[in-house]
Amino acid sequence: MADSFIADLHIHSPYAFACSKALTLDNLAEWARRKGIDLLATGDFTHPQWAANLRSQLARDEDGLYGYGGVRFVPGTEISCVYRQDGRSRRIHMLVLMPTLEAAAGLTRRLTQYGNLENDGRPTVALSARDLMALALDCHPAAIVIPAHAWTPWFGVYGSKSGFDRLEECFGDLTPLITAVESGLSSDPAMNWAVPELDTRSIVSFSDAHSLGRLGREVTALSGPLSWAGLSDALRNDGIAYTVEFYPEEGKYHYSGHRKCGVAYGSAALEQNGTQCPVCGRTLTLGVLHRVARLADRPIRDDLRPDAAGFIRTGTRRPPFARLIPLQEIIAAVHGVGVNTRTVMREYIKITDQIGGELDALLRASAADLRPAAGDATAQAIMQARAGRVSIAPGYDGKYGSVSLLTDALNSQPTLLEC
Repeated sequence: MADSFIADLHIHSPYAFACSKALTLDNLAEWARRKGIDLLATGDFTHPQWAANLRSQLARDEDGLYGYGGVRFVPGTEISCVYRQDGRSRRIHMLVLMPTLEAAAGLTRRLTQYGNLENDGRPTVALSARDLMALALDCHPAAIVIPAHAWTPWFGVYGSKSGFDRLEECFGDLTPLITAVESGLSSDPAMNWAVPELDTRSIVSFSDAHSLGRLGREVTALSGPLSWAGLSDALRNDGIAYTVEFYPEEGKYHYSGHRKCGVAYGSAALEQNGTQCPVCGRTLTLGVLHRVARLADRPIRDDLRPDAAGFIRTGTRRPPFARLIPLQEIIAAVHGVGVNTRTVMREYIKITDQIGGELDALLRASAADLRPAAGDATAQAIMQARAGRVSIAPGYDGKYGSVSLLTDALNSQPTLLEC
């Protein structure tokens, strides 16, 4: 999979609600290198203070991207569109990528009349998703707009709470310009491939990182040169080399359910029991699995298994993808400690220093390469995670799922990895 670069184009800054104050450019660059990410979106370019930081610290290169700390950046942000359409309240999150910081500043100025941009790095604007797209393109015709985490119940373009059944219902005449859709943590490419109108669109995956450790938990490898032109061409013309995914069951909206009452339903159980909570009688939050199945014209493939390299391939024109467990969670399981402990961070730094990055360790390094850096137990756990030897308790109604990793290194006992 040569001639491609790894991109994470959905992240946040210290100025976004519920996000870490450690998301500085210095730290983002350091963690991107350690994760194995070549290109990051800046995140939150509409926030005045973060935008000032970007202007003062990022340097634009001849390739049309911005450089900092050995990592490339592209101006990008997530915007929450809140509006009414067809008698319903709509809340749609959109990713916007602009070719220059000047173009990003122009869009920011236009958006000030629709919302308070200083309140949150992920601003809420009283503007439809279609009109936001039109505004971005008016500011610069090369702007790229992507529906964010498309299936999330409350904020996805297909979401069960406030979304649409078809892209055209949302974007109208601009629908042909939607060339990529972000899958989100609760779905993966195989689920999206069941929906016919996505046949002609790229399925991309990004982290939506609110902290440094979450950076790169989902990424997309794009074919072509690492440049603005390469990025734009790949996103507009299905130039996806591969994606790296969460297990979709780990996402906090995969199943339908009611977290307060501890009720979680997969497709069969929902069909049998209905959409009302059997404990309190309230309507369940209808999850991504149910929503995809409702809009699909073909079965969701559940027979896909990773090959020896850890990739799931369909033999069609669709790009391969890999489902991974983050390295810090694997280390924590092996040592029987919490993810955010010094033991885990010490081992994580050692492994990524010696192997060359987290994605290399999880996807490319052999067991023989891993053992000197990671030790026998962690190396074995990584190889078994790569092979998909896991059991999963799916997430629902805002509660993350959990993964049980069964490895010889853990004495064949399931170990819970909290996401």
